[in-house]
Amino acid sequence: MTATTTDRNTKARSGRQRVFGLAAAAVIPAGVIACLNAAGELVNGATSTTLKCVGVSMGNYNNATGAAGAVKGEVQNGVYGPFANSASTDLIALADVGSTCFIVDNQTVAKTNGTSTRSAAGVVFDVDTDGVWVSFS
Repeated sequence: MTATTTDRNTKARSGRQRVFGLAAAAVIPAGVIACLNAAGELVNGATSTTLKCVGVSMGNYNNATGAAGAVKGEVQNGVYGPFANSASTDLIALADVGSTCFIVDNQTVAKTNGTSTRSAAGVVFDVDTDGVWVSFS
C-alpha cells in the first residue's frame, strides 16, 4: 500500500480489553494469568518459554471438548493481583518493583526466568503481604 494524501478514518481502541479464541481442550478460570500459545490461542499461564502473556482472564472459559477457537475468552491488561509469590531464590521482594516477573503457573509469578524455562508475565507493580501485583501490558 502506498502513502495516502487524503484523510482516513483511523479508529481507536482502549487497549485494555481483548478477546481471543481458546486453544483446543483449554479450560481457563476467571482471574488467572492468560497467555497466547505459539498458534495465537488463549491458554492458562504455565511454565513455558513459548507463551506471550496477554493479561488476566475476565471469565471462566471452558473449551474442554471444543476445537481451537470454538470458545472465545476476554482478557484485560492493567495492574492486577495479588498473585502468589514464588519461593526461595525466586521470591519477589519490594526491591523488584519495576522489574519483569515470570510465569510459574496461572496464579504464581517468580523473580527469575527459571534458567530460561519461563515466559515473562509483566512488570512487578507492588508486593504486599497478600502477594505480587503485576502490571500486564
